[in-house]
Amino acid sequence: MDISIEKTALDGVFVVNHQAFQDDRGFFTEVYRKDLFGEQGLPESFVQLNHSGSVRNVLRGLHFQWEPPMGKMMRVTRGVAFLVAVDIRKDSPTLGEWFGIELSAEDRRQVWAPAGFARGFCVLSDYAEIMYLCTGTYNSQCESGILWEDPEIGIKWPVDEPIISGKDHNAQTLSAWLSRKESTFFTNEKE
Repeated sequence: MDISIEKTALDGVFVVNHQAFQDDRGFFTEVYRKDLFGEQGLPESFVQLNHSGSVRNVLRGLHFQWEPPMGKMMRVTRGVAFLVAVDIRKDSPTLGEWFGIELSAEDRRQVWAPAGFARGFCVLSDYAEIMYLCTGTYNSQCESGILWEDPEIGIKWPVDEPIISGKDHNAQTLSAWLSRKESTFFTNEKE
């Protein structure tokens, strides 16, 4: 098996392409392999796997965690979704910039966004499932979010009427996050 990495405009955020073997029986692909990930500069170890299912127009995010720092390798396992990463590292030259990409279960690609990025997605198909490998275990005391429609960031979400949780609807702006002492946990240095 082999993987290839596509760099994005945001330092540390990558699109991961996997080789797949397909025939009339179906397909096979390696989603994670420690040695290949290490060779490509991706994390070699993950401590948590999350699986989310949502209906069309659901928008989740923009979520992040600072202690322990949590990077996420996200993939769509059913349907189609638009995945987003926003740079929230105070000293980064791309602070406040975002990357978004439409992924599907059929394309089998993944997006890696390290700690220091807020992540989210919206569902474009009738139903979609997203799985994400995490480099840190969930800690409700040290997690937060950025407002999905923060005009300072200006994400162009491909949904007209998103379905959003109360928590995400009331999330802070990027400016509010940057004024908090916890924002100093993230730097532009590699994990």
